[in-house]
Amino acid sequence: MFKEFKEFAMRGNVVDMAVGIVIGAAFGTIVKSFVDDILMPPIGLLLGNIDFSNIFVTLKEGGKTAGPYFSLAAAKAAGAVTLNLGIFINAVISFLIIAFAVFLVIKGVNRMKGQKEAPPAEPTTKECPFCFTLIPLQAQRCPNCTSQLTAA
Repeated sequence: MFKEFKEFAMRGNVVDMAVGIVIGAAFGTIVKSFVDDILMPPIGLLLGNIDFSNIFVTLKEGGKTAGPYFSLAAAKAAGAVTLNLGIFINAVISFLIIAFAVFLVIKGVNRMKGQKEAPPAEPTTKECPFCFTLIPLQAQRCPNCTSQLTAA
């Protein structure tokens, strides 16, 4: 059983898939950081100093401290139940960036696959009209049935 698993795990497709998953996870982390740390702060600044990661709705106040809570961390520390809209917005933006990047990769792969193949080579043989075997184009007599061929 171990030998079969080893053969399965070492096949090219499985190894390629594993590499793709690892690179995809790393790419996801980079995009999340890009959204949270680079993209959203200027957008929040333009919208009036809004910190998107702190946009939340308190559904139930916490048992430790009563609201209002000025940050999501304070609400979580108090044990409040929150609806985290800002984190969801960041996740949607991260998804859109990753989806666009995957679209570009797939588009590039399809373009490389879709390149026109070389035109078919000129034929070097023709069919004998009497015995229907393939013979060279320049032949004037069929080597199989010895029929005289007309010049084309």
